[in-house]
Amino acid sequence: MASRKQSRRFSITLPATSANLGPAFDAAALAFDLHLKLEAQVADEYSIQATGRDAEICGNLENHLILTTYREVLGLAKQPVPPLALKIVNEIPIGKGCGSSAAARLAGIALADHFGRLRWNDAQIVGEASRREHHPDNASACWMGGLTVARMSGEAEAQVARIAPKGKWPLLLAVPPEALSTEKARAVLPTQYSRADAVANIQNSMLLLAALMQGKPEFLEAALEDRIHQPFRSPLCPLLPAMGKFERGHGILGTVLSGAGPSVLIFLDPRGKQPPKRIAAKVATYLKAKNLAAELFLTTIARKGAGESRRA
Repeated sequence: MASRKQSRRFSITLPATSANLGPAFDAAALAFDLHLKLEAQVADEYSIQATGRDAEICGNLENHLILTTYREVLGLAKQPVPPLALKIVNEIPIGKGCGSSAAARLAGIALADHFGRLRWNDAQIVGEASRREHHPDNASACWMGGLTVARMSGEAEAQVARIAPKGKWPLLLAVPPEALSTEKARAVLPTQYSRADAVANIQNSMLLLAALMQGKPEFLEAALEDRIHQPFRSPLCPLLPAMGKFERGHGILGTVLSGAGPSVLIFLDPRGKQPPKRIAAKVATYLKAKNLAAELFLTTIARKGAGESRRA
């Protein structure tokens, strides 16, 4: 059992996530190796020391998503709410389809669970985050790592299957300067789809899972086509159509929106003869020629989720 002194401190590392993965709209997500690192301890008043990406947003006490979630969860549980001093080191782009809000909500719930001694299990934590996010894909992947398939079961419960992808899956993330709200990205989607489009997405999402589970990149290349959300979001996310025209044969299996966009996730061919850095350089040159600005991050699927990183 942790000592009283130990219980006054807490740390957690939460990975970025990419949901939808092309055809698996609102159903699947993967964690990747960019992180939000958080340390907390009980203090006389709230404070935040933030470094890394978007440090100004992460360090602003007003309407802070982590602290708001922390206070709300403890309030609903009718537990005392001790003020906290936070240290945040952030690598996750905020508002750009990389799961920043899911990571922040999970961080707040984890803080409430620890300092409120709620003793919640993984299902309760992911369910609470999913309820607040209104979908479970990012939350489940962030908490559990790897690849997750998830659905809501009731208002505050999520059913989640975690999959450890077979083999290595190098990724290239392209992040534009501008953000895109999930609400705006959802607003452009139609209310009805044809049977042909629905069937195509079901087939492709099943093939996508098989490719990752069996380590078959030749399947993945064919499975990334989506007809449900990406065609309608492309005007809001210019990196996606631009990368769709990037000449194949350069070690790229395919490109999908990361979450609702505007960032794109590029699957690199693990069988490729070109090193990922060379591919990234070619993509950078190509996007510059198209007058499109983007930060490029070479990364991979994160095997460990936030739930394994908690330390008192």
